[in-house]
Amino acid sequence: MDVQLPFSREEYEQRLKAVRSELLARQAHLVLVDESEHLFYLTGFGPSATMYQVCLVSVDRDPIMLLRRLDEPSFRERTWLCDYIVFGDAEDPVVHLRRALTQLGWADKRIAVELDSHYLPVRRFHALTAALPDATFVDFSDVLWEMRLHKSPQEVAYLRQAATIADEAMRQAIASVGEGVHERAAAIVASRAFLELGADGGHIGRIASGGRTDSLHGALRNHSLVQGDVVHMELCPQVSGYSARLMRPTVIGTPTRVQEETARVLVKIQDQQLAAMRPGAKAKDVDRICREQVLTTGLRDTYDNTTGYTLGYYGTPYPPRSSDFTRVFLPTAEWSLEPGMVFHMYTAARGMAFSETVLVTDQGHERLTQLDRRLFVR
Repeated sequence: MDVQLPFSREEYEQRLKAVRSELLARQAHLVLVDESEHLFYLTGFGPSATMYQVCLVSVDRDPIMLLRRLDEPSFRERTWLCDYIVFGDAEDPVVHLRRALTQLGWADKRIAVELDSHYLPVRRFHALTAALPDATFVDFSDVLWEMRLHKSPQEVAYLRQAATIADEAMRQAIASVGEGVHERAAAIVASRAFLELGADGGHIGRIASGGRTDSLHGALRNHSLVQGDVVHMELCPQVSGYSARLMRPTVIGTPTRVQEETARVLVKIQDQQLAAMRPGAKAKDVDRICREQVLTTGLRDTYDNTTGYTLGYYGTPYPPRSSDFTRVFLPTAEWSLEPGMVFHMYTAARGMAFSETVLVTDQGHERLTQLDRRLFVR
């Protein structure tokens, strides 16, 4: 079977070595990796959560994947792993996991588990502990989320490609709207552009218009655009599962003076924030630049949301969480920026929203999305 890996074998070996180092630090023999994003990161295969699928990563042998039989063909064409166990849909994966651990002599070892995994609900964890009464379970929360913060050159390349797609798709979507045009027209154009430009799929992100533009997570509806409407678009194309994100506002007809001034001030404030994104900068200080100015200029009465969060691999268009909050920009954020981190930086007020995909570099920052930072008019 022709296997096309998203990363080199050397990169997978480096990631595996880092996991083993963390296992040794916790005096654990293996970790059960079941978060889909982490499975992809270590194996190249990111399954759905339809059934429990897990990878056994130990300190002394190659990982072993336990997976649904239906997924075997896609697993084999997307992974570097050779060892795997399959189960049918009528079978209990926990039973197969217990059998495998027993046969390998690991059923009484110190076993690390991702207690923060979206794929390990309380009932499943209780089933695991009941099935393995002689094992000692060790918390492995945050470890792989933290490892994934620093993007490799190949990861940055995927994000850069996704950002280029976001720019062009946004240009085409903006050009498609106008008075009397249905808001779905922009979604159709953006989705087609994603597919034509090489994105993983046509899932676009968020589009809302008219009186709903303050709803940044608003769902697409059946609104025909009229003079004075603002169209909010957030496009989120993925390349090999890596998502770039971009927001721009568009006014139908002639913008008001308030709309023009709001957009101008938001861009000016966010430009200052992006300029402060450099290695060693405190996240709370970067956040303050945007948050305090938006509030003091009266653009918003409250500012409860983050001004940025981690970007990277999301897998399917509908992962358990649509945004990665491993690192967020808030007034309480004590962490510091480091080279290789990538963020979605966004701000919004009065129905206007601007955002960028931003890479922290050794010299400062690089804006991966490059579309003009302005209020568009159609």
